[in-house]
Amino acid sequence: MNPRPYELGISQLLESMRGGSLSSAETVRSCLDRMESVEPKVKAFLSVHAEESLAEARRIDEVRARGGDPGPLGGVPIALKDIIGTKGWTTTCGSRILANYVPAYDATSTERLRKAGAIILGKTNMDEFAMGSSTEHSAFGATCNPWDTSRVPGGSSGGSAAAVASREVPGAFGTDTGGSVRQPAALTGVVGLKPTYGRVSRYGLVAFASSLDQIGPLARSVVDCARLLGVVAGRDPRDMTTAHREVPGYVASATRGVRGLRVGIPREYFPEGLDSEVAASVSRCHEILKGAGATLVPVSLPHTEYAIASYYIVATAEASSNLARFDGVRYGLRVRGEGALRGMYEASRAAGFGEEVKRRIMLGTYVLSAGYYDAYYLKAQKVRALIRRDFERAFASCDVLAVPTVPGPAFRLGEKTDDPLAMYLSDIFTVTANLAGVPALSLPSGFTSSGLPLGCQIVGNFFEESTLFAAANVIEDGLALHKSRPELPVDRAA
Repeated sequence: MNPRPYELGISQLLESMRGGSLSSAETVRSCLDRMESVEPKVKAFLSVHAEESLAEARRIDEVRARGGDPGPLGGVPIALKDIIGTKGWTTTCGSRILANYVPAYDATSTERLRKAGAIILGKTNMDEFAMGSSTEHSAFGATCNPWDTSRVPGGSSGGSAAAVASREVPGAFGTDTGGSVRQPAALTGVVGLKPTYGRVSRYGLVAFASSLDQIGPLARSVVDCARLLGVVAGRDPRDMTTAHREVPGYVASATRGVRGLRVGIPREYFPEGLDSEVAASVSRCHEILKGAGATLVPVSLPHTEYAIASYYIVATAEASSNLARFDGVRYGLRVRGEGALRGMYEASRAAGFGEEVKRRIMLGTYVLSAGYYDAYYLKAQKVRALIRRDFERAFASCDVLAVPTVPGPAFRLGEKTDDPLAMYLSDIFTVTANLAGVPALSLPSGFTSSGLPLGCQIVGNFFEESTLFAAANVIEDGLALHKSRPELPVDRAA
């Protein structure tokens, strides 16, 4: 039996569409039918733009029929996290305060995807303003993990990860501030990448923590992830933090092998008490790399233990500053309060922001306040510099690190919502890459005895995404887990 279009990955779809055996319109319709079947259980999307997507698919089919080139992603359906700006479509950030906000322009990533011929089917659910590790902190309800709908899909890009894992779309984009692409990728069994800071433009991205945020792709295979990055990466004059660097051929790099590659094993990422199934799955990845010609090298990142504390000071401080603009004056929710302007500010922000966002704004305001700035924010920035230096020293003796993405499998919905610290510790292995600015990729590394996905994280030197793809592709070929899929209802046409 031939696979239905929604079951195919990006590379397979492109091959079929270019060969004439499949149209873009058929592909989009298949994905929309799949959404209709599984969305009641998964709840990955906040908005779907079916008619616009079908019209664009038909246009691309016409371009291809005339012998034209619709672009490197011509006709491929994708989804965007609802924090990435889309002209004419709501961009809510999972928050009541932006429930009806419609941007007047596309984010650079959105613009580049459209130019490449990608078809954006809709916007995915997320923790409010990307603040969370479970996608339970959305004002519009939680997303469920397709592998076990009683569990979280991770966060904050849980909607994008769940949409890819459940075969609603073959690829999606999220954002990663402290692990928000990699952690949900690991918990839902897909591939997710946080690029080097400055590799992908943040123009049009609603900011959480500006020195940490990065837009990154999620897909079902390493090569498909590489394909998506290649479209959005590169210098953008509208974002002065983007780097003046050429974008290499990521897809070709993914198949170059790892012979001679030095793989660092930092002891700090394998602490006593690490979940045995997590440790075993990452060890299998080490052995696959070694068998393919790589060398395993012990390294140390001695300041790792301070990463969570440093991260939650820096990130909340920046969030406090960035979210000050949501005041009920220029756009977003406005609630009439007692008194004049201040009353409206207070009433609008109290009604518009959820509890986790309020918690982080208050934490950030506190660490920036007079008398505490030096003790908290300044010290956290100094620790951040030490963490970056740790990575620089480690990469003097190795090319990549291979470590766990998550400390354990997906937890149950509601299990950690009343314990913020336990939730924050879900990012213990991912926040360091954001603090240092280096690229990191998560790919499936195995399953628990109860059938829940686990992930291995490959961390690289600055702007060495090509090396991450090469290492990850070898592991993917060795484990063949990208062919696994959760048990969910089939589409209406089955």
